[in-house]
Amino acid sequence: MSYLLYYSPSTASMPVHWMLLELGVPFEARLIDFATGAQRSADYLRLNPAGRVPTLVVDGVPRGESAALLMLLAERHPEAGLAPAPGSAARPVWLETMVFLANSVLPAMRGWFYADKDGDPAGADAVRDFARRQIESGMQRLDDRLSDGRQYLLGEQLSTADLLALVLMRWTRHMPRPATSWPNLAIYIKRLRQRPAFVEVNAREGLSDWLNDDPTAPPA
Repeated sequence: MSYLLYYSPSTASMPVHWMLLELGVPFEARLIDFATGAQRSADYLRLNPAGRVPTLVVDGVPRGESAALLMLLAERHPEAGLAPAPGSAARPVWLETMVFLANSVLPAMRGWFYADKDGDPAGADAVRDFARRQIESGMQRLDDRLSDGRQYLLGEQLSTADLLALVLMRWTRHMPRPATSWPNLAIYIKRLRQRPAFVEVNAREGLSDWLNDDPTAPPA
């Protein structure tokens, strides 16, 4: 198995980058510098016609879409336990959670950040307001899920859903209501941010603004 990840820091490629580190598999990572427009270069568009990240070259074949890549990696490395086994009782909840994050929360994030670029700037405020309500509703739903004291979104086992969810929560850090303002999410976020692979992916991507003060300290 060989992997080549094309990424840009703190974008939708981050959960895939993180998962590769959690898996402990060999991979190469290549930076796509948005500041220089590298995502629109002819060479990159041949790999990813949408001009977005991530692109993960899997055994020589380029693949896209962060949620799909997380699920693919979980399928290729079942020994890591990052997805419930097919036929297990937890499998439907995992599928539902992954699709909810990818189809509901992630598009709302794009609406918040790119309302004035993806559509008519005159309507950007309305789009952004709607997106904010969707994002906060999603955070509330996840906070409610964690209200029974579970460690992770599926229970006591880390899964791809947690990797995707935490990066989406990271994106809320400058929003009017960041994910850390929900009580159960605040504990959950601290727990996940102490994982060595999360600390490492931040270091590799040159990020330092959303880490625990002491990465080794247990959550409150």
